[in-house]
Amino acid sequence: MSETASATPLSAADVALFNKWWHAANYLSIAQIYLLANPLLREPLKLEHTKPRLLGHWGTTPGLNFLYLHLNRIIREQDRSILFVAGPGHGAPGVVASTYLEGTYSEYFPAVTQDADGLARLVKQFSFPGGIPSHAAPTTPGSINEGGELGYSLSHSYGAVFDNPDLIVACVVGDGESETGPLATSWHSNKFLDPKTDGAVLPILHLNGYKIANPTILARISPEELLSLFRGYGYDPIVVEGDDPDTMHQKMAVAMDTAFAAISKIQKAARENNDTTRPMWPMIIMRTPKGWTCPKTVDGLRTEGYWRAHQVPITDLTKPEHLKLLDTWLHSYKPEELFDENGTLMPEIAALAPKGDRRMSANPHANGGLLRRDLRLPDVTEYAVAVSSPGHELGEATRVLGSWLRDVMKENLSSRNFRVLAPDENNSNRLNAVLDVTNRAWNAETFDYDDHLAVNGHVMEILSEHTCQGWLEGYLLTGRHGFMSCYEAFIHIVDSMVNQHAKWIKQADEVSWRAPIASLNYLLTSHVWRQDHNGFSHQDPGFIDHVLNKKAKTVRVYLPPDANTLLCTAKTCLESRDRVNVIVAGKQPEPQWLDMDSAIAHCAKGIGIWEWASNDKGGEPDVVMACAGDVPTMETLAAVQLLNKHLPDLKIRVINVVDLLTLESKSQHPDGLEDYVFDSLFTTDKPVIFAFHGYPALIHKLIYKRTNCRNFHVHGYREEGSTTTPFDMTVRNHLDRFHLVQNVIRRVPGLANKAAYANQAIADKLVEHTRYVAQYGKDMPEIENWRWS
Repeated sequence: MSETASATPLSAADVALFNKWWHAANYLSIAQIYLLANPLLREPLKLEHTKPRLLGHWGTTPGLNFLYLHLNRIIREQDRSILFVAGPGHGAPGVVASTYLEGTYSEYFPAVTQDADGLARLVKQFSFPGGIPSHAAPTTPGSINEGGELGYSLSHSYGAVFDNPDLIVACVVGDGESETGPLATSWHSNKFLDPKTDGAVLPILHLNGYKIANPTILARISPEELLSLFRGYGYDPIVVEGDDPDTMHQKMAVAMDTAFAAISKIQKAARENNDTTRPMWPMIIMRTPKGWTCPKTVDGLRTEGYWRAHQVPITDLTKPEHLKLLDTWLHSYKPEELFDENGTLMPEIAALAPKGDRRMSANPHANGGLLRRDLRLPDVTEYAVAVSSPGHELGEATRVLGSWLRDVMKENLSSRNFRVLAPDENNSNRLNAVLDVTNRAWNAETFDYDDHLAVNGHVMEILSEHTCQGWLEGYLLTGRHGFMSCYEAFIHIVDSMVNQHAKWIKQADEVSWRAPIASLNYLLTSHVWRQDHNGFSHQDPGFIDHVLNKKAKTVRVYLPPDANTLLCTAKTCLESRDRVNVIVAGKQPEPQWLDMDSAIAHCAKGIGIWEWASNDKGGEPDVVMACAGDVPTMETLAAVQLLNKHLPDLKIRVINVVDLLTLESKSQHPDGLEDYVFDSLFTTDKPVIFAFHGYPALIHKLIYKRTNCRNFHVHGYREEGSTTTPFDMTVRNHLDRFHLVQNVIRRVPGLANKAAYANQAIADKLVEHTRYVAQYGKDMPEIENWRWS
């Protein structure tokens, strides 16, 4: 632990001025929470000047304001590029106040002027209808982190500094936030940081002792245990604690000087002396009272330094004594000494802010779309799988994709603009070709027999979906590109994170000064229909249901049936902006259906009739066989082959869906088909037997407004799974070719009476399959060796 109490780098005049900035930030923070009007108390405070509904969190805010001020000093004195990430939830009163004090807020929102009228707009809009939320959001200048999504601040921060050598992210971690699983793991991000080519993160653990109504763990363990914890994580803690502002300013000034000197020393050793030894990075532990500077008690109950200060310390302003207490609290900061007659911040206080884009709220990395450079993407046609005839050749779709991603990495490696991430599954997901041109990022101990580990690697693997997601979000939000693969069943671990990122994209699109960022791209593989060997725990296709609840403009789901269509969709995803793209594709050898020209045309439409598999051209079909997903496509075509054999007069139309959102109406989704196009494909009255990769209800949800929706009969995952064979997985869930044929016989009017023998033959095959699997532990040869003909 570094000593911080003895040195006094600030003069008495500095401390006095620092206190004025801090008072101004605290005053504006409280005013945002409480006031509807009369922002400078130029007239006696009345109940009608206050908001009818009090929202926001004061408890963390004075600490955020204090840290923001001291980071500004470092920027001014050392000309640093610093990004401020506020991890504590609902700390926006402080962050917004600081961005207003340094002038950026008024530049982005010209109506919020630097005078009394602007102050009135600033305080009224906070947590007010039509205004801004109580947590850092896309409307907060300088923010890349939603203050309400606890646990992700540190992984976002590390993602922001990867490949950003001049950037330092000061990440404030709330002690309540520190109890979350994602945050606990993200401390290990320092093992993936290259001090030569990456920037640095300065974690600042803000211990104020309490969550909403309980003490926090890290505030209640001994100092020795706390320091041992963070030294074990690989940090050199600098402790700053107290409640006297004058003393705390001196302590924090020393702590900041110490931390930034340590960062400079580490980076210099790496960049000038090629020292790749993993360093002990500095961090700051700041311990202050909860709700610092608020009333000590309210109604005789402890408030400052206790959980009652967490949100709104004074709650019922209809009580005259509470309104008076608020008035006293606000006046304690002496607003008349902070703002002039026009309501403008005093110039000597305003001078404490850095200039231009050195202001943390104006740092270009916080609006990463401005810095985004398009990727150089190789021509996918050069990686095409040769398809002489549909279904004859086998291929591993994700392995083919890996070859393309290898060259995407190669083309963009010098610009340090692209990373591939996976939770310990890159090779398992057949993307290992990427390691031909880069290594896995790794700055912990390495043995001579380790595989592709290097400090400067651009493949990021840690067995934490949360951390991979957080890194990727931070990387994208600061202007770069990425691609993440994951086992399908376990991507659910980041459900909440993708929720928040999708919301961020949606809100950012509504903010005129936010530039578009590269899309968040997922490849979900090792999917439900090829997790027969791992059993029920590894089987869940429901992530696509989850993402489709987000704003239509934001999300896309692609189900390419083979390698060439996977290449096309991956290119589309990497070229897109402001989206969450989900690709689901298998990694096992499977039939390849479309040559590259056909794949390009098919993916451009997102849906289409496969004429070579249909026999209804020139007339109407008796049945439409639709499919979405690689295994459903194979089973559908196998079912069509059986139908052609047993019922040769049956007119069948085969439709394959790559872009799942084409099924929605054009009025509901940008990729949706117009009703007349949908009707021409699926007819207005014929049965549609739909083999779907995921849960059947999702298809019904997408097409419920369509003319023929009542005739859709969807086969998909029924939560029936165990350790079994691949084909038996489909049988258990009625996605197999035999059940599809049976449903055609059942649904086509008048066919049941004509197809009794066909139906009997199919039923016999199901019995034969069940007996064979039970006896031999594998699928029947006719299943394993099946080819389209």
